[in-house]
Amino acid sequence: MSRGGGASRTRVKTARGRTAQSNRWLARQLNDPYVKRAHAEGYRSRAAYKLIELDERFAILKGARHVIDLGIAPGGWAQVVRKQAPKARIIGIDLLPVDPIDGVHIVQMDFMDDAAPDYLIDALGGPPDLVLSDMAANTTGHPPTDALRTMGLVEAATEFAVQVLRPGGAFVAKVFAGGADSALVAELKRNFAHVKHAKPPASRKGSTEWYVVAQGFKGRAEVPPTEA
Repeated sequence: MSRGGGASRTRVKTARGRTAQSNRWLARQLNDPYVKRAHAEGYRSRAAYKLIELDERFAILKGARHVIDLGIAPGGWAQVVRKQAPKARIIGIDLLPVDPIDGVHIVQMDFMDDAAPDYLIDALGGPPDLVLSDMAANTTGHPPTDALRTMGLVEAATEFAVQVLRPGGAFVAKVFAGGADSALVAELKRNFAHVKHAKPPASRKGSTEWYVVAQGFKGRAEVPPTEA
């Protein structure tokens, strides 16, 4: 036990072939209360609590019936949706393989594939009322490049959400560097009644990740017919 009577910390023993950076990461995981809680409560990752905390603040999952989870791996967000909205139809997509989740349709596919949007809507059986995106580009070690690549995914997810959401629907996406850029925020405000940024407590303090929460989708404007 620590001298102050707080929780004990697990020390990581050095191992041949393991770098100092790997040791620091492992120590952080072993001593992270959200990681321990996820193991205890059966969630696949600590990220589940980010969605739980966002839902507590914004009621994202209230009344959700058709949900698309972009970047589903390893499945923590889909588990939360399944628990909070047990009657919802859920489909998730990811480049990585994901172990099955009861009641969730999972497809291993690149979301940036031209065929992905139509596949998701067909598999869901109609337009979603909630699009979730926890997608992030694989890191290169160069923060500006990583931020740009992730913003490309956010922009693609936003375009998808605006094209497919039911009126009144919601969109939640991971962004970086303090939030979405001004052009993206303007696009969201044109299409949603409420747009907020949030950093849930489960997001590590040292992380630059934030989430943008857009609610009250206004619906796509009808294109007037051309005159003969």
